[in-house]
Amino acid sequence: MQRKFRALSLSYKNAPVEIRELVSLDDNTIRALLLKLKDFFSVTDTLILSTCNRTEIYYTHELDLSTELIKLVGLEKGLNDAVSYLEYFRVINEDKEAIGHLFKVAMGLEAQVIGDMQISNQVKRAYQASADLELAGPFLHRLMHTIFFTNKKVVQETAFRDGAASVSYAAVELIEELTANTHKPRILLIGLGEIGEDVAKNMVYLPDAEVTLANRTFSKAQEMAAEFGFKVTPFESVYEAMQEADVIVSSIMKSTPFITKKLVSGFSIQSYKLFVDLSVPRSIETSVEDIPGALLYNVDNIKSKASETLEKRIAAIPEVESIIEDSIREFYNWKKEMMVSPTINKLKNALEQIRKEELERYLKNADEKEYAVVDKITKSMMQKIIKIPVVQLRAACKRDQASQMIDIITDLFDLEKENVSK
Repeated sequence: MQRKFRALSLSYKNAPVEIRELVSLDDNTIRALLLKLKDFFSVTDTLILSTCNRTEIYYTHELDLSTELIKLVGLEKGLNDAVSYLEYFRVINEDKEAIGHLFKVAMGLEAQVIGDMQISNQVKRAYQASADLELAGPFLHRLMHTIFFTNKKVVQETAFRDGAASVSYAAVELIEELTANTHKPRILLIGLGEIGEDVAKNMVYLPDAEVTLANRTFSKAQEMAAEFGFKVTPFESVYEAMQEADVIVSSIMKSTPFITKKLVSGFSIQSYKLFVDLSVPRSIETSVEDIPGALLYNVDNIKSKASETLEKRIAAIPEVESIIEDSIREFYNWKKEMMVSPTINKLKNALEQIRKEELERYLKNADEKEYAVVDKITKSMMQKIIKIPVVQLRAACKRDQASQMIDIITDLFDLEKENVSK
């Protein structure tokens, strides 16, 4: 039975956040799953990718293991009746479709924010986890390096990764731009709702910044701060923290402005203080800008910037798809050649065995010089004999007729018997 590269995919496209949270996998769980897959199912070329928007398992096996995989995920996550979640998963059992899906995911074509820059790093980490556990064979190594090369080409040759297309990342990009000349800018993020949490995650791309989190639920701020190496301040102390900060990002739900002109006028602003209002309705009074040194950007400014970027990225999709098609074609040419490699090696071994047996049979009494001459002649003959079937096999690959040619050569040279005898 033919081994196929397959995929099991759950994403924001076919599952609500409540389901995605249930099957989301952390690094330790991924490692445990990889080890179980290796031990129980003898899978090869396996990759597990889990982000806030998707959980996917890629693997090579003769059989469709989707039900077994979901049961295994359920076991690790402590879920009862995990098989009932199968309806939310997309099962991909065709080689080419699974490969194409992984390419699209890694490029950001399948991301909630088109061209998401984080996904390529997440794919690299997933690949590293597989490689560390020796679950990446020649097939997956070649596939992943083709994907990384394609990603580089997309960045260099298209506008698909230009700028920030999500509000949260655009906000972080704006902060980076405006604090470029500030040594270790102090950033205070107030509110860890959906947007605030996303901004916090993107703050890791500001390695020189000193980030402090403030949230009404203190435990959530502590948890996120521990995960990303940030500081935390109680919500009751947020006004004092504002005075210390160079950048204040507000993402809280409040019917009236939380940060007022009166409040800010009491701050001692030495050079500048940047306010970024990501709340709807707005949580920072627009009149704050009247205070010398106070700079205010609201969600509309940032959305506008993100929307422009998104339009450029969408326009670049046909170029990206064309680059992906070329890469997949190149990868498949390699894959087809890999398919015939075992047959070529068997043929070489079979002919080499015959050559050695005949040398031993007829050159028992030959001296060293005579043996060397005959050895050289027979090796040269071998190379010429094997050249034609090898060329034919490779040509058959390009015509998608490799299987038929493999069968013919295997029967013609009795390679199965040769293999068994060893």
